[in-house]
Amino acid sequence: MTTSVSAPAQDLNLLRTFLTVHRAGSFTGAAPVLGLTQPTVTAQIRSLEQQLGRQLFQRLPRGVEPTPFAHELAGRIAGALDDLDLVASGNCELDGRTAPVHLAGPSELLCPRVLPALAPLVADGVQLRVETGEDGVLLDQLREGRHDLLITTQRPRGQALAVTPLAEEEHLLVAGRDGAERVAARPAGQAVCAALEAVPLVSMAADMPVVRRYWRTRYGKQHPAVGPAMTVPSLHAVVTAVRAGAGYSVLPRSLCDEGLADGSLVQLEESERPPTLSLLLVQRPGAECNPATKRVATTLREAALDW
Repeated sequence: MTTSVSAPAQDLNLLRTFLTVHRAGSFTGAAPVLGLTQPTVTAQIRSLEQQLGRQLFQRLPRGVEPTPFAHELAGRIAGALDDLDLVASGNCELDGRTAPVHLAGPSELLCPRVLPALAPLVADGVQLRVETGEDGVLLDQLREGRHDLLITTQRPRGQALAVTPLAEEEHLLVAGRDGAERVAARPAGQAVCAALEAVPLVSMAADMPVVRRYWRTRYGKQHPAVGPAMTVPSLHAVVTAVRAGAGYSVLPRSLCDEGLADGSLVQLEESERPPTLSLLLVQRPGAECNPATKRVATTLREAALDW
């Protein structure tokens, strides 16, 4: 005996597929979220476009771009579908309890600033599930529904994700005591960047993304004349190595404060307009249905005023 699926149920599945593609920015990205193959997602979108008589997405070399009609449709149906999915998944508020908030971001920012700001919420009953990783990977995971909130320096493309600027993270050129003394003893008139050619560079990666950004902003050069003498897997490791006397690097101020205070780090130069990097709070569509997510987002926005 076969069981037929009603037309309303079919339409609801098509709308879910549409909303997932709208948020993921591609058919390929939506497929694993829905548990479908990419050709099935494509077929369902075409079916919905035929029913509506309107084009929903423009195909791009990488991903898709929603049409104005698609943006309007997503805004009309997102709340209702998210509420249904929230109830079905058990993530709605029940008996005063809320679902855990899944937060992601770079460890070098989460540890010194974000986690201390959120500690009072945890003490008040909010549940947090925190993950770290690279910006691009975490952003893809947020689109797939793995995270509710993401702190990142990478602005997502498209308009499906809510993005809130949090703060500007200042980056400093620092060295251990020995390296700072060598730079201070440079000949009169020699630039700091030139003097640093004789000091080992410590970087998080061989391509030196943080250091290169500083060099472009501060000196108008693409990179230091001499590459890294040491590469380590995280900015925390960079701080440890530089404080121990391994050389110099470019670090966020939030990771430098302790070393600057005890003298194990020395800021090599000051600028009226130091290089900065924008910190963004990105929220998964539908995450606001969990009251705890709203509390976490509000707390982060308020805390960032002092960052």
